[in-house]
Amino acid sequence: MAALPVPLLALVLLLLAGCGGPGAAGQRRKEMVLSEKVNQLMEWASKRSVIRMNGDKFRRLVKAPPRNYSVVVMFTALQPHRQCVVCKQADEEYQILANSWRYSSAFTNKIFFAMVDFDEGSDVFQMLNMNSAPTFINFPAKGKPKRGDTYELQVRGFAAEQLARWVADRTDVHIRVIRPPNYAGPLMLGLLLAVIGGLVYLRGSNLDFLYNKTGWAFAALCFVLAMTSGQMWNHIRGPPYAHKNPHTGQVNYIHGSSQAQFVAETHIVLLFNGGVTLGMVLLHEAATSDMDVGKRKIMCIAGIGLVVLFFSWLLSVFRSKYHGYPY
Repeated sequence: MAALPVPLLALVLLLLAGCGGPGAAGQRRKEMVLSEKVNQLMEWASKRSVIRMNGDKFRRLVKAPPRNYSVVVMFTALQPHRQCVVCKQADEEYQILANSWRYSSAFTNKIFFAMVDFDEGSDVFQMLNMNSAPTFINFPAKGKPKRGDTYELQVRGFAAEQLARWVADRTDVHIRVIRPPNYAGPLMLGLLLAVIGGLVYLRGSNLDFLYNKTGWAFAALCFVLAMTSGQMWNHIRGPPYAHKNPHTGQVNYIHGSSQAQFVAETHIVLLFNGGVTLGMVLLHEAATSDMDVGKRKIMCIAGIGLVVLFFSWLLSVFRSKYHGYPY
């Protein structure tokens, strides 16, 4: 093969350098595809904070490279015939999180929030071998999702604040959750103050009811029962009310782990504690009251029965959560 003249060789090298060769052309194509993806997602995000995806959109925008953005996806089943109460509750918190991101300084094209409903993308559920909902997964900008990219719903609950901490841990995007105004609290406080003010006005000359020991004891007892049953944990973690197995349809009201609980479990424990307390009160009254012996015996038997029954149920709940405990 004859050698090219020096000027012609220089011209060829210059043209190759200008064109960048096949590698540069492929890189430009990737950049164009990536730019189209980001622009499309930003357009959808500007209209709706949570982007609804079917199988085609998920494969093209989440699974297929190139991608330089993270996508947090909630896999859910919101259709009424699915009867997934937890899905609706989780969706409300997820919408609050996405709206807080969309309308704040944290809004960026490095992260997007999406949703795949089972009835719109059942092929996605099959592709990911997913058999439960709701499930939150973060698809990072590089590589495949790791273990920590799947949100521990049963442990953390689905409160928007907990989801925001998890997103910050996985993506370094810090979102300050802003909830829509809720006027139920101020209205209830105003109603309570109105009732108290009305009582004081109607019974201004007789405030002996403020010194009623039974009333204060009942109020204190209700507060103690509410706190010992786990109401504060529910307020902080925002757990689901119960869990329904999507395969068998069985509803679980008691969480199987000692590190988490359901809202229904709180109500059950509250009822059991209340039954034990009522039994103890009956036993105390039977021992100290001035009633006839027959009534006191009935109260004593009823008190013993309540304590034995409800305390045994409390132990059964404890046994189901603390596996291996020496019972």
